[in-house]
Amino acid sequence: MRGGSGKTQMWIVWILSVLLLVSAGIAYRIPARQIRRLGQEPIPLPVPLSEFPIKLGDWVGREVDVRSTTREYMTDNFADDFFSRQYSSPVKGWVDVYVVYCSSRPGGILGHRPGVCYPAYGWQPEGTEKIQLTSAKGREIDCLLHHFYKAPPEYDRMVVLSFYVVSGRVTASERDFSGPLGRRPNIARDPTRYVAQVQISSTVQKSAEAALEDMADEILEFLPAAGGEDGSDKPLDSAAADAKKGDG
Repeated sequence: MRGGSGKTQMWIVWILSVLLLVSAGIAYRIPARQIRRLGQEPIPLPVPLSEFPIKLGDWVGREVDVRSTTREYMTDNFADDFFSRQYSSPVKGWVDVYVVYCSSRPGGILGHRPGVCYPAYGWQPEGTEKIQLTSAKGREIDCLLHHFYKAPPEYDRMVVLSFYVVSGRVTASERDFSGPLGRRPNIARDPTRYVAQVQISSTVQKSAEAALEDMADEILEFLPAAGGEDGSDKPLDSAAADAKKGDG
């Protein structure tokens, strides 16, 4: 009888352990699902990027069609807002301008850069260098200058200027938002916690440089905390860490 009683107790302990594990799993999945849902809801800009001027100085723009599959991929994975346009100037030539704002999932933009995306469309990399340009208002813009080409029979060449804006701070490096804090969803839905990427491309380097110098200030005006106010001159991970300490 004692042996039977011992086995019964062991079965009870085993059943209770299983129930506890199941309950813990359910308790974890519910908040995890809520966190994922929060990360999927776009965080809007105070003024949407669609309002960016079509005419800026002697530049005149037009919308560039983005394939529905590309648009869906972007909005599902990292983009809260973006625009893609081609601008032309009678003196400075033409450029393609692409700006994307990522706040609900700031780290989602990681890996989506010219050095990865252009080769996927048949462009061969020819070199990348870091340069600094000066905006119309005198702001120094650190950016990467990428060179691409297409082999015969196309013989095309393309230059791409790219930089990031991390919570108001201009940088050319992904390292400023690639850490654990930079990758996590923006659960607080704070629009000043974000990563934006700017790409300006053309077949002529001087055209791309002129467009960046003419448009950089206006682009930064659309992004929260532009100019580095409120501690935004720090990398995203550092700013987030400081905010966490302040909350404690």
